[in-house]
Amino acid sequence: MLTNHLQRMFRAQAEICASFGSRFYAALAGRIAGDVAEVERLFAPWDGADYTALMSAAVSLRFLGALHDLALSGDDLAISAAFPPAGEDADAAWDAALAAIERDSARFEAFMAHEPQTNEVRRSACLLPGFLTVAGATGLPLACLELGASAGLNQLWSRYAYDFGDAGRWGDPAAPLTLGADWSGPPAPWDASVSVASTAACDRKPVALADPPQRRRLKAYLWPDQTERIRRFDAAAAMALAAGVSVETADAADWTRARAAPRAGVATVVFHSIFWQYLPAETAAALEAAIAEHGAAATPAAPLAWLRMEPVRGQAFPIELRLALWPGGEDRLLARVHAHGASVQWEA
Repeated sequence: MLTNHLQRMFRAQAEICASFGSRFYAALAGRIAGDVAEVERLFAPWDGADYTALMSAAVSLRFLGALHDLALSGDDLAISAAFPPAGEDADAAWDAALAAIERDSARFEAFMAHEPQTNEVRRSACLLPGFLTVAGATGLPLACLELGASAGLNQLWSRYAYDFGDAGRWGDPAAPLTLGADWSGPPAPWDASVSVASTAACDRKPVALADPPQRRRLKAYLWPDQTERIRRFDAAAAMALAAGVSVETADAADWTRARAAPRAGVATVVFHSIFWQYLPAETAAALEAAIAEHGAAATPAAPLAWLRMEPVRGQAFPIELRLALWPGGEDRLLARVHAHGASVQWEA
């Protein structure tokens, strides 16, 4: 039964990759779907899981990430030659992968044991108008707390430049990295006065960018034929290393309870992106309870915002940017956005 669910999952992943413009991964995922029984042993931790559970745990992305990590490492010349940028031959890549798994399946099992950490920096282009909305509504400096931050690249959101074409621009045009997205809908509050008082972040298993294997693992979750995503990652990683960005090792619910109490003189902003689906149910419930508790203590002089870019619960798509702001706590849909940050349909 697991084989059938795995086949369906990789076929769905092939369609998703094709829709996101990754021809190489679409072809590779299709090959995997056809031969998945040959590597089913790698998916033993999900024995008994159905298609929905496999997709929720991003099992297909874990496996593709393990393949890309091997290609990036240079430890297997055949798979490196078949993967972009050296090549783009899905058949050759899959043949090389089967041989590599036969030689060292433990390497793949270890990589797949942890949930994906893409740290897609372009998501900051989707989060930015949310931060501007909080700043405009409160008139206070922002104390930003990111959950599931991975390597913390989105902590630098205020240091990037943004270009949304005719819809607006924001930030220092001389910044080392400019992010953009296709914008539709009314303009965001681009003229809101923004000051970042502090930033902090947590992750269950932070990625240390200064450690080459960890940085490579993070890069491995980018799709190899999407060279612009990889270029953005390299630029953002260089900025984060230069800035000394750090991410604390902590459970998101415990950390939020300890760190997110509203403080006078700043707007405390708890934010996250494509994170919620990886939380155990008990952690998600504890996190919501912690945010609600802090929200109840918020005042106009010490507000609390919960900004999140996440799929509609129980679904893979669409991705929504939502904001709850206390006092009051009304939950608002700000935008519908692309999972990799390529577009923003502003609703606010």
